[in-house]
Amino acid sequence: MSQLTEHLARIPLLAGCSSRDLELLGRAADQITLRGGSTLTRQGDIGREAFVLLDGTVEVRRDDRPVAELGPGAVIGELALLDGGPRTATAVATTDVTVLVLTRPAFNAVLDEIPTLAHRLLVTLARRLRDAEEPDQIL
Repeated sequence: MSQLTEHLARIPLLAGCSSRDLELLGRAADQITLRGGSTLTRQGDIGREAFVLLDGTVEVRRDDRPVAELGPGAVIGELALLDGGPRTATAVATTDVTVLVLTRPAFNAVLDEIPTLAHRLLVTLARRLRDAEEPDQIL
């Protein structure tokens, strides 16, 4: 198992994927490093890719207000990637970060190949929606 595959196996969203599935996901994505201060997503922009945070931290802002700080294992931008709609938040690297970048065509191909990933993603998104409906909860 490669180092990337081992890292992907520790991401909660990908728990239960086989080594083969994780290798496929790793091959479908590009690994890049961005400097602190780089913007990964901008609220309102159309999403064309999702990011898996491998190293570093990212601040998520909605309506210019901080709502979360994410670390390794976080998946950023999957909503817009799924439906092609506008980004719901801005994500800015607060440190240098290493991310896997997965484009929409590559993401769709992976979902076709790994149906269990699609199922887990739907469960995760349903939980986020429930949490967002709670009065004091932030996505």
